[in-house]
Amino acid sequence: MNIYNNFIINIIKKELKKNKNKKICTRFPPEPNGYLHIGHAKSIYLNFNIAKKFNGKCNLRFDDTNPVNETKNFINSIKKDIKWLGFKWNGSIKYSSNYFDLLYKYAIFLIKKNFAYVDELSSKQIKKYKGTLNTPGINSPYRNRTIEENIKLFNNMKNGKYIEGKLCLRAKIDMKSPRIIMRDPVLYRIKYFPHHQTGNKWCIYPTYDFSHCISDYIEGITHSLCTLEFQDNRELYNWILNKIFTKKYPKQYEFSRLNIQFTVLSKRKLKKLVEKKIVSGWDDPRMPTISGLKKRGYTSKSIKNFCKKIGITKQNNLIEFSLLESCIREELNISAPRIMAVINPLKIIFINLPKNYKEKILMKNHPFKSKMGTRKVYFNKEIYIDNSDFLENATKKYKRLVLGKEVRLRYSYVIKAEKIKKDKNGIINVVYCSCDLKTLNKKPNNRKVKGIIHWVSAIKNLPAKFYLYENLFLDKNPNNSDDFLKKINKNSLSIKHGFIEKINIKNKLKKYFQFEREGYFYLDNKINSKKLRFNRIVKLKNSYINKK
Repeated sequence: MNIYNNFIINIIKKELKKNKNKKICTRFPPEPNGYLHIGHAKSIYLNFNIAKKFNGKCNLRFDDTNPVNETKNFINSIKKDIKWLGFKWNGSIKYSSNYFDLLYKYAIFLIKKNFAYVDELSSKQIKKYKGTLNTPGINSPYRNRTIEENIKLFNNMKNGKYIEGKLCLRAKIDMKSPRIIMRDPVLYRIKYFPHHQTGNKWCIYPTYDFSHCISDYIEGITHSLCTLEFQDNRELYNWILNKIFTKKYPKQYEFSRLNIQFTVLSKRKLKKLVEKKIVSGWDDPRMPTISGLKKRGYTSKSIKNFCKKIGITKQNNLIEFSLLESCIREELNISAPRIMAVINPLKIIFINLPKNYKEKILMKNHPFKSKMGTRKVYFNKEIYIDNSDFLENATKKYKRLVLGKEVRLRYSYVIKAEKIKKDKNGIINVVYCSCDLKTLNKKPNNRKVKGIIHWVSAIKNLPAKFYLYENLFLDKNPNNSDDFLKKINKNSLSIKHGFIEKINIKNKLKKYFQFEREGYFYLDNKINSKKLRFNRIVKLKNSYINKK
């Protein structure tokens, strides 16, 4: 799907036909109360690319009007993620808090025009007085205060003369409006909490609906793009700007938010996962945050390609998680070198090879990219294969190593299982095999080999930990329920201890690998660590497994 072909682009094209001198300016306005997730990536991709398409600008503005949940750590993580995705914002970073003095003056202006009043109802009473979709709201008993009294009370709010929740400033619109949001919404509330940008200067803070539209106007934003849940807010957005400004103001357009199978994209729910220690943090590789996806091994290119494929529409739908997986798989299938790794080791000892037998077998680093070169893999008397690649008693459909049968080691020899050794619990811990040294990459004479399995030398290898990730939720759409925590997949992470080929990872400067027959993995630690850590990014599709 072409990112430059959607309904918002078409709207802008029509506008520019009427006014060729119009300068396009968009913005990405995150609230710094959590890490960015892949839903934000969609918005980032849209806003920055629209600015690029029309030679315009895209601002980064933090919507920091609720200091209770905001931190500098979240601000830093957001900046880092946007840069990692490859986007550059216009000029210096903006903050809604930059405009607190102006916002206060505009609030006073609304009071003087009799478009706002100070209310003493509690938050519960305000909600009750607003009514429902089927019943109109009721005017607050404080709605008809004089302008002078409202100005005095609002100034007293600013000067810290009331406790939190005692008073608030509300717009005076229409308590019978069919849209509940237009039933005298709150514009300012009291909060005694230090702000990460302004310190203790303010004890009253504007609401999102009041600050957002005015911040857009101040910055010269031409197109305020947001998701569909803000569709009703558009009327309030326009009302506030109409009451304060006389010149042309920004226009709000809504598009569908991102929903992905087996995933929650609500910051409130993601925060719960962190607080309840279901995940290790906001950057846990199972989280749909940009930082989490990066730590798992997703690239910025794969995430942007995903955003491109899903496109921009007004229709909400549930995107298959496999689409995101296909984007990273498509990229790494071309760029990632192939090596062998054994995640669940089972030792093989060759009875017909001498004790000190050693050999280096030449292998391609990529099956169809000769430029990636070759490597030499150690082959010794003892090797490891994956536990699942041997069965003492197997069905005819089992195409791997079976007692008394032959199988080929990938890119290597044909071997035959002769006998086994079990531990005191009856678990097989060694398989004794014979190795046909005449079959290096050759077909054995007059013999059928059942299958091909991967392997690693038991003597020359690198020990590694493998973090195997599955979906964090068992339900396809956990967003549908407030009991989403009951749908957690308790087996979303398993850690295995195994081995990879003895390769010089430091010199190769590689982070991404395809472990043959296992999947695509990301090296997630320092090279000098005693045991390497690999995160599984995505499994292989059957079609990606080489059947050599």
